[in-house]
Amino acid sequence: MSYAEEHNRNQELVLSVQEALEANDLLAIRDALTHLHPFELADLLESLPSEIRGELWVHVDPEVEGDVLAEANDRVRAALLKNMHPHEVAAATALLDTDDAADILQDLPESRADEVLHSMDEQHRARIASILSYPEDTAGGLMNVDVVTVRADVEVEVVLRYLRRLGALPEKTDSLMIVDRENTYLGVLPLAALVSASPEAYVGDHMRIDANGIPASTDAASVALLFEQRDLLSAAVINDDGSLLGRITVDDVIDVIREQSAHSFMSAAGLDEEEDIFAPVIDSTRRRSMWLAINLATAFLAAWVIGRFEGTIDQLVALAILMPVVASMGGVAGSQTLTIVIRGLALGQIGSANARLLLYRELAIGVLNGILWAVVVAMVAGLWFSDVWLGMVIGAAIIINLVVAAFSGAVIPLILRRINIDPALAGGVVLTTVTDVVGFFAFLGLATLILL
Repeated sequence: MSYAEEHNRNQELVLSVQEALEANDLLAIRDALTHLHPFELADLLESLPSEIRGELWVHVDPEVEGDVLAEANDRVRAALLKNMHPHEVAAATALLDTDDAADILQDLPESRADEVLHSMDEQHRARIASILSYPEDTAGGLMNVDVVTVRADVEVEVVLRYLRRLGALPEKTDSLMIVDRENTYLGVLPLAALVSASPEAYVGDHMRIDANGIPASTDAASVALLFEQRDLLSAAVINDDGSLLGRITVDDVIDVIREQSAHSFMSAAGLDEEEDIFAPVIDSTRRRSMWLAINLATAFLAAWVIGRFEGTIDQLVALAILMPVVASMGGVAGSQTLTIVIRGLALGQIGSANARLLLYRELAIGVLNGILWAVVVAMVAGLWFSDVWLGMVIGAAIIINLVVAAFSGAVIPLILRRINIDPALAGGVVLTTVTDVVGFFAFLGLATLILL
């Protein structure tokens, strides 16, 4: 199914559900929900206004509630959980993987999460609590504790008999984890190697010792990078002593990558990647107001710079016409550098070892692009206003602004990262302020000195 067909299908479903809810047609509602995958149900809930979600939620089959909650974004999930009894949450998460259940409980207030935990059986509670003891955006918070372990000194035939008695492997199991008697992680035994090995062979003869465990404190972005670099389907999670805690599977990493992508896209506008498109108006207004306030402050700073040259602009109206050209060129050039540096930081490709080289490279690009486009703009402006000196002034201003933009685009994200501020969130605002202020100051300042 193409994207357009999928989009149309979703919109038709949204419309039919809204009409069924308005008509209180329970049969139509249940018929619409029956054949939907949990992801599709979550997508449907996110596509409906917040006041309608509660009405639809009561018609969702309790057997799939947990899966739907696991697929929904954090804001929508939190709103649904708010109206569920702790026993209902415990029942909904009973059949989920422990990592998915932990994700759901992390969206609850601590007191309610404790109530849900106490509603679970002791074994399930202990497994989820072990994940909740780690921050959500770490390997420990991502891991699933459902792991099949064997020892290296056991024969393959014994392992096969054990697996047959076990009945079913945890979902997405591609390898068995090898541990010693103290539960120290030693390596993995791929299932492909297990089924092709001689029954009399020992596990240790076919285990992979190069499959290093990931420390539980490793941040989620680094985990995703490891999976990408090593083409992993799963990986062991270990504590500081090397003991096996659980495993991370590729589906968890895909979620991390998706969240990182959404974060980069949404943070450019000052929004959360979990933004609910149908959140209450007051809540959304409050969240967006802070970003608008910051932007307003930077706009007033640029306006103040322009105001310092009010007399110059009054005498030469052409300056007011050409000012946006200088600022725009600097903004685009700076954004290009900023994007490259933020991506490099996210991938771990930029750091103290090569930051200086990157800065020199971007400055060189800024100088060359500045000269190239300064000539073009100077010729256009000179011909347009029949003033060679005006063309030279705007050309010089563009060179200055593109060089400063390149420098700022490279340095700003490094500084923000150093002081623990997300460059993807704040970098664009700071860069725009710099390029606007420098561009206006350079253009109007040179015009004051040369043209008047």
